[in-house]
Amino acid sequence: MKNEIRVVQIFDEDKGRAVAVVQEPSLILVKNFTSVYAAALEAVRTKTKLTDLLNANLSDTKLDYDSVYDGRSSWRLLPAFDFPDNPFGCLVAGTGLTHKNSALNRQMMHASGGDSKPTDSIVMYEWGVKQGFPAAGEIGVQPEWFYKGNGSVLKAHGEKLEVPAYANDGGEEPEIAGIYIVDEEGIPHRIGFATGNEFSDHVMEKKNYLYLAPSKLRQCAIGPELVIGGEFSDLKGTVSISDGEATRWSSAIKTGEQNMAHSLENLEYHHFKYAGHRLPLQAHVHFFGADAFSFGNNVTLQNNDLMTVHWEGMGRPLQNSISISNEAETLVPVRQL
Repeated sequence: MKNEIRVVQIFDEDKGRAVAVVQEPSLILVKNFTSVYAAALEAVRTKTKLTDLLNANLSDTKLDYDSVYDGRSSWRLLPAFDFPDNPFGCLVAGTGLTHKNSALNRQMMHASGGDSKPTDSIVMYEWGVKQGFPAAGEIGVQPEWFYKGNGSVLKAHGEKLEVPAYANDGGEEPEIAGIYIVDEEGIPHRIGFATGNEFSDHVMEKKNYLYLAPSKLRQCAIGPELVIGGEFSDLKGTVSISDGEATRWSSAIKTGEQNMAHSLENLEYHHFKYAGHRLPLQAHVHFFGADAFSFGNNVTLQNNDLMTVHWEGMGRPLQNSISISNEAETLVPVRQL
């Protein structure tokens, strides 16, 4: 990615929130803004490039990035983007069947007893191949879309991703997430891209493809860095699962428009065409789909397994361990007023 800067959001119990620009091996604190969200809105208001605004507000304070990244500092990493103090103002969603391997994995999940007939997943993927890159000024085919939750589901690098008592499983989905705000006039703006672990319940999804929607209602992680500016063309990386001693599974991964069945413009249009997704001052985190995940290779994640997602050019790897609840599922009572 070119013409970009990489930033992190961090928090200290005494000093509060901060934004910092990554200048390896240091983090340079930014003045006047404590969140990317606030800086982005100011950039819109002043018609300034966000990269220029942040660079103009760099302080003289440097932090050792290694100690923050490794959890040895009083500063800890936050999700690379959020809506501070208002998780309801952030919509977390995603687009599936954008990569061939994800469609093939779905085919294996839902094909009936050796039946080679294409499932709906393959059919929808092929729609994208044929009509997902419309000509300029035209509208392409609609992709699959799913909802993950509000901003409360977002986790940072180093935080655990939880498999709740009602879940059947939890597994990594290594992706890139697009980061957006909607201005006061209802116009969406792309801030940039972040490494993401979309994290889903594949066992639930495998039972019946109509369970896709609840299988996505899980925590997810973005970060540690947000890339502001740059391109979404051809990204390569790796994903791995380790148990603290050895790597149990790993795979090369690819994403970006050259490796997908839809253009970025088409995916963005079909997300923001809904008026409810263009509410003034709304924040959006939108996942663009996975190229590979361990469940497709019959790997079952165990408690405390470490998931690592690394995209070249996107900064340091995103690492999260898995925490599997050992509690029994219990009813949540609803009270009549």
